Amino acid sequence: MSTQDSSIGARIGTFGREAVQNGWTRERFTLLGLIGMVLVGLGPSFQVYLFTEFLIIALFALAFNLLYGYTGLLSFGHALFFAGGSYGLAIVMRDLQPLVADAVGSGVAPLVTFVVGGIVGVLLVVLIAIPVGWLSVRLEEIYFALITLAFGMLGFSLIVQNPGGLTNGTDGVLVLLGLVELGGMEFRLGDRRVYYYLTLAVVLASTYALWRIVNSPFGTICKSIRESPDRAAALGVDVRHHRWMTFILSAFFVGVAGVLIAGLASVASPYHSHWTQSATAVVATVIGGATFFAGPIVGAFIYLYVRWGISRFPALEAHWEFFFGVMLIVTVLYFKQGAVGGLVMLHAWLLEVQAVYERDGAGAAASFVSESVSNKLRSVGDRLTSTGQGDAADGGGKQ
Repeated sequence: MSTQDSSIGARIGTFGREAVQNGWTRERFTLLGLIGMVLVGLGPSFQVYLFTEFLIIALFALAFNLLYGYTGLLSFGHALFFAGGSYGLAIVMRDLQPLVADAVGSGVAPLVTFVVGGIVGVLLVVLIAIPVGWLSVRLEEIYFALITLAFGMLGFSLIVQNPGGLTNGTDGVLVLLGLVELGGMEFRLGDRRVYYYLTLAVVLASTYALWRIVNSPFGTICKSIRESPDRAAALGVDVRHHRWMTFILSAFFVGVAGVLIAGLASVASPYHSHWTQSATAVVATVIGGATFFAGPIVGAFIYLYVRWGISRFPALEAHWEFFFGVMLIVTVLYFKQGAVGGLVMLHAWLLEVQAVYERDGAGAAASFVSESVSNKLRSVGDRLTSTGQGDAADGGGKQ
């Protein structure tokens, strides 16, 4: 077997062809996934709520990764747009629902107001993102991260100060999703299962739109800018303008996630704009893998469900930051491409084991597994030893 054929990419391609031959096409995987997500809505009420939150955080992380993973710009201020979407919805539902009820009738007023509020929230986010992005993309690397952090905290401070009585200060704005009468049916828009299916539809549509963007010529230019802005500019790409457009697109989808979180939490909170909310998207993306489209989705799932698992044990809950810190350190040191990258490497390794088993039998496969694990442990030990020696040398130099 040639070197090229033994590469990970070639093995993955082989797996894809074998999967199609065995009937496991991408369409069938997608259908099974959709059926699974529909069935989630029939589960226990709290798990439906938790999975709805996961979908929203996954969309937030996917939109953030359009800027970070595909364009190479790390933002610590995307929570500003998350809060923009939530406050846009909340203010419209608080102030305009009576007017909407007079115009369309009280039966469908809650649904129409929610749709109008969502549109207003997203438009508000885009209006904020245009000047913020125009100023931010003039800087790069750590300076870009710092100016986005500054804009985010400026937004948090402004919301807390309650300008014109719009934001209600630290208390936030309540979002009350009422009873909808439509086509002879009645349902409460805020019901967990109803809202889950609404969120699922919006998140799936947004995810597909993001997937089309990153696989379009626009997305290809994003990747070229991430790899080398100078070379992209030499090819005629207006790097600053393209980064600005990417910033606005990223903010748009973060705004959609912000609209959804306001309806789920029943409040638009100023803490939706805090830098810690931006850190949620960063952590989810790093855990899952920024270089894979599905990385932020997997990372959001791990982040949210590990956090929920820790909360089940009061002794661990008091120190949950410690466990997340350890998880991040392990990810950064040994899974540089995140959880999805680790799964890809594991799949490639299992294919090697299968190939050895089919060619030489069970004994050879067992020996191959033992040797592979030993080599991996040895490389980890060498890395830790070299790190310890480097620290000792630094200490000796300082003395």
